[in-house]
Formats: sequence, C-alpha cells, structure tokens
Amino acid sequence: MSVKAEKEAATAAHMEETTMNKDEKNKRSDYSGAVQKTDAAEIALVRKLDMRIMPALFCMYFLNKLDQNALANAKLNTLEKDLKLHGTQYNTAISILYVGYLFMQIPSNMLLSSRKVRPSVYMGVCMMAWSAVAAATAGVQNYIGLVLVRFFLGAVEAPFYPGALYILSLFYTRKEIATRVSILYAGNIVAVAFAGLIAAATFSTLDGAHGLAGWRWLFIVEGAVTFGVAFFTIYMLPDYPNNTRWLTVEERELAESRIRRDTAGLEESKGVRAGFLEAIRDPRIYLFAFMQNMHLSATSFNQFFPSVVKALKYDPIITLLLTSPPTIFAGAFGVFIGWSSGRYNERTWHITICMGVAMVGFVISCVTLNVAARYISCFLFASGVYSVNSVILGWVSATLGQTPEKKAVSLSLVNVVSMASFIYTPYLYPNSDAPKYVTAMTSNACFSFMTIAAAWGMKIWLGRINKRLKEQDPYSTIFYAY
Repeated sequence: MSVKAEKEAATAAHMEETTMNKDEKNKRSDYSGAVQKTDAAEIALVRKLDMRIMPALFCMYFLNKLDQNALANAKLNTLEKDLKLHGTQYNTAISILYVGYLFMQIPSNMLLSSRKVRPSVYMGVCMMAWSAVAAATAGVQNYIGLVLVRFFLGAVEAPFYPGALYILSLFYTRKEIATRVSILYAGNIVAVAFAGLIAAATFSTLDGAHGLAGWRWLFIVEGAVTFGVAFFTIYMLPDYPNNTRWLTVEERELAESRIRRDTAGLEESKGVRAGFLEAIRDPRIYLFAFMQNMHLSATSFNQFFPSVVKALKYDPIITLLLTSPPTIFAGAFGVFIGWSSGRYNERTWHITICMGVAMVGFVISCVTLNVAARYISCFLFASGVYSVNSVILGWVSATLGQTPEKKAVSLSLVNVVSMASFIYTPYLYPNSDAPKYVTAMTSNACFSFMTIAAAWGMKIWLGRINKRLKEQDPYSTIFYAY
C-alpha cells in the first residue's frame, strides 16, 4: 500500500472513530450536551475536591452569616436601649452593611480572575479582616459608631461570597455546581438556625459579665471564633485548577480539561478588562441580575426572622429557639433541590415550584395570627426561597462562563445587583407593622412571582439561542441548559 493510501486510510479510520465517539457521547448526554461522570479518575478527583473545598467554604459562610446576623439577635437583648436607637435607625444599621458590601465585590473577583493572588490566602486574609471588624462592634457606644462599623464590615466581607462562587465554578461542571452551591448556601441557612441558639446561650450566661451586655459578648465570641477558623481555611482551599498545591499534576490537568469540555461557547481568555467588557455586553446578565435581585428581595425576612417569629408571642429566649427548626429544614431542602437540579440539569421548573411554595407561605403570614398556621408558613417561605439560590447562581455560572474572567465578573455583578435589595428591603419591616408585617410579606410574595417570571423568560431566551446554534452547526454537542 502506498504512503498516500495509508494516510487516507488512517484519516478515514480517525473520522470514523471520532463519529463513533460523538455518537456515543450523544447517547450519554442530555439536551444540553452535559455528560454524567463515568471515568474513575474523574470521580476520585471530584471526591477529593469535595473533601477539601466544601467543608472550608461551608464553615466560612456559616461564620460569615453568623457575624452579619448577630445584629438581628442583639436587637432582642438591650442593643436598642444601650445605643439609644429610635425610628428607623436600626433598619439603617442593617441596610448600611450592604452599601459597603456592594463596592468591593466586582473588583475583588476581577483580582481573583487575574491570577495575581492565591485564592486560598486571599480568602483567608479577608476572613481575618471581617472577624476583627465584627468583634469591634462590641465597642460601639452610639448610633453613628454602629453605622460606621457595619459599613466597614460589609466592605471586608464582600470578597467572600462571589469569591466562593468563582472558586466553585473553576472546579465543578454544570451538573455538579448547583449541589455544591446549595451546600455552600446551607452554611448561611444553618447560621440563621443556630444564630438564635448561640445568642440565647450567650445572653443567658454572659449578660452582665464584667460589666458588658449580652449583645456585646455575642460579637466578641463570634468574632474570636471566626478569626481562629480563618487560619485553617488557607490550607483547605484550592487556588486554580492548574496550580493547586494539594492536587497532583495529573489531577490538575484533569480538573482544567473537564471544565473546558463542559463550557458552552468556550473562548480563549483575553484578560481581566476584556472579561469585564464581555460580561456587561452580554444582555443575558441583566435578566439573571433581575431574577436574583427579586429572589434575594424575597429573602429579606432573614434579617428580621426573630422579629417575625416573635409574633407567636413567646418570650425572647423561646423565640430565638423557635427560629431554628424552619431554617434547618430549609437548609436540608435546599441541598435536595440543588442535587435534583444538577441531577436532571434543569432550572426553570425547580425555581417555579420552590418560589410558588414560598408565595403560599408569605400569603399565610399576611392573613392570619393563628400560631400553628404562622409557624407552618415560616417553614414554607424559608424552604421555598432559600432552595432557589443555588439553582440561579449555578445557572449564571453555566451560561456566562465563556472565559474565566467573564465568569468571575458575571457572578460578582449578579451578586452586586441582587444584594442591592438588602439596602431597601429592611424598610419594609417597620416596628409599626408588627406582628403581621403585611407590607413586607405582600412584597415578598410579589418578589417570588417576579423570580418565576424571569426564570421562564430566560428559558425561552436560551431555547431560541440553542435552536440557532443547531442551525449554524448541526454537529454541535454543547448547548445552554435551562
């Protein structure tokens, strides 16, 4: 056989093999081209990532929210009396944190995607900074001091959540990330659940010790614990897929290649500035931002949950204890929804059902003061709203991740716009509206409905894009999931 004939035979064999591999992939993939893991090395890698990344991020988010929500529990002690707060001053102290929070998120994620810092060290140092500021809250003596320390707490806490989402997006595929984001977000939910228990224990044992009120001890204790845990997170967290120190060379290559294979519309990196411009020029980011803003607006009860549960008319300690069961249930339900969304690679119906359940809970809370009905409504709206977070953010990562830089900016930008809701929603809960908080609960039901509407809008939009992609390239195998 001639050399030319041999080359033609080899080419034909290669094309046949490629076609067979593509056909085999199509048999194993879903409507978006996502493929279930079957390779033993990949399964082992994901297990190793889970054992290091998830415990660290869970603990960080747990302590992050514990430090944030301490103010809500301090209100049930003597905070307002000691600082002589009146009118909407407490509400302003709640909302001012998110002003500082908004400023730092996008620059922080742009810094992470530039690879000029090690994410493990950067995130650990940020954790130390917020623990120090949180502990400093114990020293404030008036309203001005409280507002200032809350503003700076938001600024130093800002890098954590978008940074954590970016780290997860670097290592987990479309079918994996929703479950991991739900586990991360469970740290927030568990913090809300245990914040009341920790506050109750602190108030009952340390209130008045060494001349300090219980709420001051709460900030000192929680800040000190956070600072200590920060050291361990530096050794647990990864850096980037190709340079994480606790991955072997083979694992690093696999970690990077599997994400590239799973990304729809993959492009080569063009730098941080280009990634920022690509993100803000993609019109889909604005619908995602609206969707997440409406969703987080519906979670505004979070900062006022003890006050909402107070409508059951129990004493402060019992009220704090009663905040735990609904949030613990919501955390478990959220992990299940994240797993289900990843398992079936589906977002729209998961959001619709969960936010629909939340709407029912908000309506019940509006119309009755019956103790049993109101407590059941707490389970409904808490589990319905909290469970959606991982689905939306996983959707953002999978849809707007054409380059690492664009993904980093997209996640932080969506988070910034959504967090803006926490600036205005505290004013929906004036003390004069207690115990039903009709204005807030009605608004939350409307926010839930708009979240559902935005999800269906995105589903239709991505469906049309997929149709166009198939027309342009009939051999395409990776499409957008919805």
